[in-house]
Amino acid sequence: MAEAGNWCLIESDPGVFTELISGMGVRGVQVEEIWSLDESTMEQLKPILGLIFLFKWQGSSQEPAATPTPQGPTDHIFFANQVINNACATQAILSILLNRDDVDLGQELRNFKDFTADFPPDMKGLAISNSDLIRSVHNSFARSDPFVNEMQDPRAKSDEDLYHFIAYLPIHGALYELDGLSRGPVNLGPCTNDSWVSKANEAIMSRMERYGASELHFSLMALTKDRIELYQEQMEEVDGMLLSLPDSAQDERRRLDEDRNLLEHKLQLEKEKRARWHRENQLRKHNFVPMIYNMLLKLAERKELAPLITTAKEKATARAAEKAQKK
Repeated sequence: MAEAGNWCLIESDPGVFTELISGMGVRGVQVEEIWSLDESTMEQLKPILGLIFLFKWQGSSQEPAATPTPQGPTDHIFFANQVINNACATQAILSILLNRDDVDLGQELRNFKDFTADFPPDMKGLAISNSDLIRSVHNSFARSDPFVNEMQDPRAKSDEDLYHFIAYLPIHGALYELDGLSRGPVNLGPCTNDSWVSKANEAIMSRMERYGASELHFSLMALTKDRIELYQEQMEEVDGMLLSLPDSAQDERRRLDEDRNLLEHKLQLEKEKRARWHRENQLRKHNFVPMIYNMLLKLAERKELAPLITTAKEKATARAAEKAQKK
């Protein structure tokens, strides 16, 4: 894979991905983690723009003969081969964003899409690797840890667990699987706006069944419409309905008031969650080493560090002995 500048590993987290999307200039989109594939869970997340599936990569051994292969014309699809390391999460997000006509991409990402429209997949991948905007936003989530080399190729150790992200979304009446390590988009069959999520869930379950029963390293996330904007729009609709009601419609007014109170509660919870995500992202990026160094220095100056180390060693030895007895 090409380097084209270093790309750090970023955490698979909806708060990280939501802020990453916003940092690229996209508006009205957020990411939510999915804990269940049941219909009620999916219904609560609508409208869903696309799904991102994380799984343990097993190289060529993971692809059985029954795996669909790219087929049919794909000129209408933005598909990029992954040519850089550590960027499969960002590339899966871009695969969804750049194939949706109902997303406000912002000026720079829209220009990028137009500029690369006629590029083949490998050149699209190189264009992503050379985009200052995409790379800088991606790398803004690097951990400030001087003891960890996040730019290292994760494939450097053959025994290291590798994880990969792929995208699912409907494009022109068909469900597609977009995997940057594949030769092209995989058409999983016709679908509608109402049925594509359930069809995607079937494809995801099929992938999961290829692994042993003990394998739990899966994650599924949904790109959805910004919930803050969605709840605000729904509240405005309810307000309009309340204004149009005659004085005699008291039962309907009470029902709408309850709906509005519920939406207001959801909006407040969403704002609190967004603030929590932002705080967590700040902590991810912050370098705590100077603080820890100065704390240890002060403890040493007060002759308190050595006793703490001795106590910690004794506790560690006791825990190890306790574990050995249980075996």
